[in-house]
Formats: sequence, structure tokens, C-alpha cells
Amino acid sequence: MLSGSRRAMMPPPSPPGNSATSCSDSSPLGSGAPVIPHILVVADAGYDTPRLAYLLRDLPVQVLGRMRSDRVLRHAAPPRRPGTNGRPPRHGGEFIFGDPASWGAPEVTTVTDTRLYGAATARSWDRLHPRLTHPNAWIDQTDDLPLIEGTVIRLEVNHLPSGAIPKPVWLWWSETDATPADVDRLWQAFLRRFDIEHTFRLLKQTLGWTCPKIRTPQAADRWTRLILAVYAQLRLARGLTSDLRRPWEKPTPPERLSPARVRRGFRHLRAKTACLASAPKPSRPGPGRPPGRPNKQPAQRHDVHISANARKKPKTSSSPRPRRTG
Repeated sequence: MLSGSRRAMMPPPSPPGNSATSCSDSSPLGSGAPVIPHILVVADAGYDTPRLAYLLRDLPVQVLGRMRSDRVLRHAAPPRRPGTNGRPPRHGGEFIFGDPASWGAPEVTTVTDTRLYGAATARSWDRLHPRLTHPNAWIDQTDDLPLIEGTVIRLEVNHLPSGAIPKPVWLWWSETDATPADVDRLWQAFLRRFDIEHTFRLLKQTLGWTCPKIRTPQAADRWTRLILAVYAQLRLARGLTSDLRRPWEKPTPPERLSPARVRRGFRHLRAKTACLASAPKPSRPGPGRPPGRPNKQPAQRHDVHISANARKKPKTSSSPRPRRTG
């Protein structure tokens, strides 16, 4: 699930009450070849979702992203009438997010009862595309700009857990011909992105995932595995600690304690676990490298491609102008 927003790559969750649905197309290698499931890339509104889908069009990847509520997309061009002269139009009528009169009838409408948001109503419109322009990411495109069609989903909920006024969420999916099961699966996958965002925040801010200055990719992989092991242990130790909540936090049953709260109650957790570590070493710093012995493992230096002109220091005048005092 990029991060302003981070991208989240995850298998799509199953709709509530239904069996797991496959997010894959028929195998391109024939009926005997295994079917490769599509990866769902979920992004927030800070990313150009249609361009991302265009760049990944040759891979088994589907892109789902939120769009701003002031966007304007285009319908597919209407069929050309016989006897009409001139170049055929490439775009149809406008689909203005802020103007319900331009939407038309949705292809799919679903209503789902949820625990946190009440009734969630999702409506989708098929084969909508943005009208691309050259002075953007397509500045190097010499021929006609592509038509990147997708499905637009508008999600509305009754209320939010925080008590704030809910606003509709606009989503764009890189595929077309969405079924009701697809629509429900997509907006649920977008909401799952927030869980992944909070997990990354915990790994970075609480467990120190990005604190060490690691030199090699191999060391980074080992450190990441250690952080994931710590995260799993915090999940498994829910029943061994008590909830040390802040004054503004709500009470939480032991089976629903977050890893951050489990870590907060470490002083209760430590008394219930066996001590597997050896005696602590003295805290005094070591003697270091003996004098006269060079470092045989110097840090790897990477060329940052600084031009020769940038390396030169600015020239200083040999006879600077006198400083004005009046």
C-alpha cells in the first residue's frame, strides 16, 4: 500500500460474507498453464494513477487510487455518424466530480453494512479516462497521447468513527467492466491501505526501522527481518501484558491490544518471560582500534555525480571593497 502517501502492494481482500475471489484473468499461456493473480497497487490522491497504470500495462498489475473531488474525466467518444466529415472525436462528454448532472446512471450500485461506517454505498461508472496534455509527465510523447480508460467508484458512508462529517471518496481503477463483487472488493482494499500505513509508521517511529545507518543491502535485509520478527512477537504477546493506556485513550480488551500498547507494557511483560540473554556487558566503551593499525574495512563511497564546476570553490577577491559604514 507509495506514502504524502505511500503505495501499498497487497493481494485484494475478500468482500465480507463472500468467498475469496480471484483477481486474475485467463492464463495467456493456455488452459494448462497456471493463472497468475494480479497485484493490486493502492495509492492515495498524491499520485498520477492513470500514468502509473499506463507504465505498468505490460505487467499483471492493477492500479487503484483516490482522486481529488475536483477532477474532470471524459466519457468514451460516441460512435461516428455516417456521412460526418472531419476528424473523429477522441473524447466524449465531461464527467465532472462536483456536478452530479454530468454523471449519468451508474453501471453498478452496491450497499454494504459495516461496523465502523454504517451503510457504505458504492457507485461505479465504466470507461472513463482523463484528458491528457503534453506539458506534464507526457512531455516526451511525440505521437497522440493514449486514452487510459478505467472505472470510477464513488464511496459514501453514513458516519466516521471519529465523529467527523463524512465526505465522498472518489476512486479510479485501471480495469473496466467492474462487477458488484469487484466494486466492493476495491473500496475495501482502499480502506485496508490505512492499516498498512499505520504498520509502517509503527516500524519506523517506534521500532526504529530506519534509525541505523546501514551500509549494505544485505545488512538492510537482515535488519528488516529482525524488525518483522519483533513485530510478530509483539502481536503474540498480547495476553502477557496489561493495557497502560493514556488518559485520552479508550480501554481496549487484551485480545485487541495494538503492538505499540504491548510494547508500552513491557515492564509487566518482562516479569512473565524467561531471560534468554547472557549477563550484560560493561557499559564502558571499548579500547577501539590499536594505534597505527589502519581500517581494513572502509565504508563504501558512492559517486553522486557532482560536476567539476560545482566542486570549485567560489573565488574571493584579493582586494575586497571596503565596508560601508554610513
